[in-house]
Amino acid sequence: MTNEPSSPVCYGAGADDSYMGYASRDEILAALNELLEAERAGARVALASRKSMQDVRFSELMRIVRADEARWCAMLSRQIRRLGALPSRRTGAFYGRAMDIDDPRERTIFLNRGQSWVVRKLDALMPRVRDEVLHANLRKMAEKHRTNIDLAEAVIQEAG
Repeated sequence: MTNEPSSPVCYGAGADDSYMGYASRDEILAALNELLEAERAGARVALASRKSMQDVRFSELMRIVRADEARWCAMLSRQIRRLGALPSRRTGAFYGRAMDIDDPRERTIFLNRGQSWVVRKLDALMPRVRDEVLHANLRKMAEKHRTNIDLAEAVIQEAG
């Protein structure tokens, strides 16, 4: 028996995030800015829709969605700044496509597809985020989007 260890010391804890399978800072910033632009578009769609919708159920849904989208815009902007970058000031193309839909029910269905897209993006990104604070924020964002998707589905079903 020797006093030498049987295997070398592991330096994995000190390895670069991308080496360990996590997203690089640049990948995370690109994803966060893409999400920010999408959330900004969703907030603008919900605000404009609420003003034009006569049905109280759709109007209340848009109030809830708009408040949440604005909350996530603020969170994403904070996280981007925390990572040492400037948040995008653009609004996603989703806004224009959604506003081309006049029917409140159809626009809500389209908005819900946008919410589902965000959830898919978050689900793909979260396993690649090593930063615990950012990961927790993204998880909360995904959960709230799922809640809003369910709420919108109920309103759409009620409206027939």
